[in-house]
Amino acid sequence: MDGGQHLPQEASPQVVMPERRIAGIAVANITEAEAMRRLDAALTSDAGPTRLAFLNAHCVNLVRANPDYREALAACLVLPDGIGVDIAARLLYGARFRENLNGTDFVPRLLSALDRPLRVALIGGAPGVAERAAGRFGEIAPHHAYVTISDGYFDAAGQAVVLTALEHADADIVLVAMGVPAQELFLVNALNSRHGRLFVGVGALFDFYAGNVSRAPALVRRLRMEWVWRLGLEPARLWRRYILGNPAFLLGILRDRFAPRHPIG
Repeated sequence: MDGGQHLPQEASPQVVMPERRIAGIAVANITEAEAMRRLDAALTSDAGPTRLAFLNAHCVNLVRANPDYREALAACLVLPDGIGVDIAARLLYGARFRENLNGTDFVPRLLSALDRPLRVALIGGAPGVAERAAGRFGEIAPHHAYVTISDGYFDAAGQAVVLTALEHADADIVLVAMGVPAQELFLVNALNSRHGRLFVGVGALFDFYAGNVSRAPALVRRLRMEWVWRLGLEPARLWRRYILGNPAFLLGILRDRFAPRHPIG
């Protein structure tokens, strides 16, 4: 396979998955290798589709205000995304998550690591973005077939058309880039086993791979400061999320930390 990354074979899929609760959301405390192994197993399982989401500090703020989003995440395998939830884990449990499994890095690596050819459907982004992202994914993991279903701008009538097209696409994996919480609500409430086996909410992934938004330099990513880079690129859109949202996130975690009956350790 082109790409050189393969799935690990160790450990049984029946092993109970360790998790930590952030704002009441169960977040998997596993390595990237373990996450990939579980998702690979899900693609051949008869247990019904698996829904994958990622939780960062902004998501936590939305969870506290949106019970529908909270309910949707309860139906997903949720992976930790970013320094914010690591800070939360340190405050609440005394240690950070085992790995940062942000979707922008994790999803392309997952596609590369899944050896057998699969059909991958893309929904979301502005018009034309999913098509360009699909082209890039085809360079990263050329053994899969990529089909663009729709951009992310459709109403209730348009959703019926999208779902019909997706059903005919015979997809194994469906990547949904509609932003939180819309993408999680869509993949939980609208998608079922007729549409695929693995549904993933991918946020801005299509924009990054279509070249619409620049990733931070590698050093900035290693320092866990990519949010600062994004704020610099899109201050008008993101200042509320980070300048107001980050303090609100920390305050909420501190309240959780000192709430009665919080499980420390």
